Amino acid sequence: MIVIFLGPPGAGKGTQAAHIVKTYGIPQLSTGDMLRAAVKAQTPVGKQAKAVMDAGNLVSDDIVAAIVEERIEQQDCEPGFLLDGFPRTVAQAEMLDAMLTKKGRSIDAVIELKVDEDVLLERLRYRIAETRARGEPPRKDDNEETFKYRLQVYKDQTAPLIPYYENQSKLKALDGMGTVEAVSAAIDGILGEGRG
Repeated sequence: MIVIFLGPPGAGKGTQAAHIVKTYGIPQLSTGDMLRAAVKAQTPVGKQAKAVMDAGNLVSDDIVAAIVEERIEQQDCEPGFLLDGFPRTVAQAEMLDAMLTKKGRSIDAVIELKVDEDVLLERLRYRIAETRARGEPPRKDDNEETFKYRLQVYKDQTAPLIPYYENQSKLKALDGMGTVEAVSAAIDGILGEGRG
């Protein structure tokens, strides 16, 4: 089972990813984690990525795709995996499709968590207040300005994936505004269909 999550920052993708990992026993593949692991392991692609990052540049789509490809060849990905943070653009989605086709695999479901922007801002404010109440400083990226910027980046770069996967009949849009349990149950409904 190969699953991709789409949704703006703060939509609850991380929470639901944990549910999928636990329920379906497939690993969650985060691009950031894979990148760091490849650099640490000094794989050929990891070395390339390190050189780019050390120069202060963003890692290219080709390098990110190569790191994803390297990771999904590992044994724990045989039953499937959940992609987190990849693909971020249509170009990356096309690379992923080509990579999976070459391996005789394909994406089972692309789950879009739909959440109202005002609710996302409320969630952010609540998270900041909760963190402060515990006497901890909020995360550096937990501020409205950064959040609004991340939201814009999502709209510009990642939202075009919605029609891309719609055209492939893989997109399943869900209301991400419900309780964590309700959203998890809706996801199980989608993924359960694909298992039959």
